Amino acid sequence: MLTPAFDLSQDPDFLTVAIRVPYARVSEFDVYFEGVDFKFYAKPYFLRLTLPGRVVENGSEQGSYDTDKGIFTIRLPKETPGQHFEGLNMLTALLAPRKSRTAKPLVEEIGASEVSEGGVEDEDEEFDWEIEQSPYEEASESALSPQYHYGFGNLRSGVFQRLQDELSDVIDIKDPDFTPATERRQKRLAAELAKFDPDHYLADFFEDEAVEQVLKYNPWWSDIYSEMMASLGKSQEQENHAALVSFSEEEKYQLRKFVNKSYLLDKRAHRQVYYSLIDILLAYCYETRVTEGEKNVESAWNIRKLSPTLCWFETWTNVHEILVSFGRRVLCYPLYRHFKLVMKAYRDTIKILQLGKSAVLKCLLDVHKIFQENDPAYILNDLYISDYCVWIQKAKSKKLAALAEALKEVPLTKAQLGLDLEELEAAALLVQEEETVLKAARSISRQQTPSSSPETSDSEESDSTTSSETEGSDSERGELTGSESETADPLRGPSLEGSSTLIVDGGVCRNSATATSNGSPGKPHSSSQALGGSGPLIEELGEHLNSTVQVSEPEDSATGSHSSVRARDDQQTPSD
Repeated sequence: MLTPAFDLSQDPDFLTVAIRVPYARVSEFDVYFEGVDFKFYAKPYFLRLTLPGRVVENGSEQGSYDTDKGIFTIRLPKETPGQHFEGLNMLTALLAPRKSRTAKPLVEEIGASEVSEGGVEDEDEEFDWEIEQSPYEEASESALSPQYHYGFGNLRSGVFQRLQDELSDVIDIKDPDFTPATERRQKRLAAELAKFDPDHYLADFFEDEAVEQVLKYNPWWSDIYSEMMASLGKSQEQENHAALVSFSEEEKYQLRKFVNKSYLLDKRAHRQVYYSLIDILLAYCYETRVTEGEKNVESAWNIRKLSPTLCWFETWTNVHEILVSFGRRVLCYPLYRHFKLVMKAYRDTIKILQLGKSAVLKCLLDVHKIFQENDPAYILNDLYISDYCVWIQKAKSKKLAALAEALKEVPLTKAQLGLDLEELEAAALLVQEEETVLKAARSISRQQTPSSSPETSDSEESDSTTSSETEGSDSERGELTGSESETADPLRGPSLEGSSTLIVDGGVCRNSATATSNGSPGKPHSSSQALGGSGPLIEELGEHLNSTVQVSEPEDSATGSHSSVRARDDQQTPSD
């Protein structure tokens, strides 16, 4: 027999059951309903439901069949007109046999501990193992049994003895079957401290453009939460809230595929289930926000890495330590490591819990799909998520509301994370201020340098003007000397003799050189620029005279004259 796709809806007087049975024989079908029981049979389909409210057969029931869509639509009159049936979208819970549902209050503590759920700290005192006297749990924690439990409600053990090859790809804890809870926590804290990267954190802290963009994203629950807040104070508040969250056809198919079962949880295990639910929702909210609703290949890694419940099989004693652990892991592992994302995921989780179990179930179905499409992560579905998807459909809405209130009252600061974030930020801000001061000083010096450059250029201009005047006077004298040397052809004796007389005497040349360097009117005598400009001119003039001496005099006398002239020039230059 096949379980068909079905959907339930209601109005004040009728409960409508829509059953999709393609290729079924319309002439051969049976419908039975009485009280909370509903049965439908059309070969090869069979559907049995336990309704959330009572229906009655009074002649007003109706049935129709859409041949194009292959859908049977059956309208059942409510026994109490105007009664609102809750949980019509919890399809897995509706598939439960009646006996399991009627026996449920006898084995579960949801209703018994409902009052104490409002205060998490008080609930910790209620769950005392010595007072509760649970011999089965005592045996599992004793030294006689080396294996430790994990998974949904701590109901699993020995799983990873058969999955050693995939163990490292799924969780961080090594050998969880023989590692107690206290040791798991110690190893987790040490791993987080070793993984924390101050440079990465400061980079996201100062350059937070991408983080701010992620914070602006509105996930699917934001609009629904706004509608719920807008409907506060109106009549039939619960009805409006139940209708706000809807499931897609794919999600309904997921719900029908789950095997419905009941969970025998004691108070401590029951509390762990609620605490771990917070941890998983926090990781899911972070992942949904940073990917802006578009899942990718890293989504499964992000969720299981940010949830100590999933990757370390962590157990909890209060809500605050869940938030601290989540905040530490956000700042150690994912791409975006910013405290604002921690607080945003924290507020998103509160919204989801306040929306009720329909919103929580929708989140869990999304996590289940992400893990199912990831090869190693599907193990976490078997350990946690599949059971959560079945269990949450039977959870009390008041429990989730009380859990949201308890979560809302827990504060979280950077100092509580134990990573010295405030000291790190203060040191980084101090370094940034010093760099800002240095940059300001450099910019001021750069601004002052161009302002003083006109004076330098003026002095250089005056020096160049003086040098040009000196060069001009020297060039005039050089032209006179050059004209004499051109007139006195080297092949002619009298001209050579006259030139040698001029050079041997040397006085005229020395006086002319002195006049060139000192006799320029209006030039500062002590200017270093002037001295620098006249020195090369004297050397050039000396070289010119030296060449003339070599032509006009014998070698010995020419060398002596040149040396005397060079010596006089060297003595004259310092005086300039």
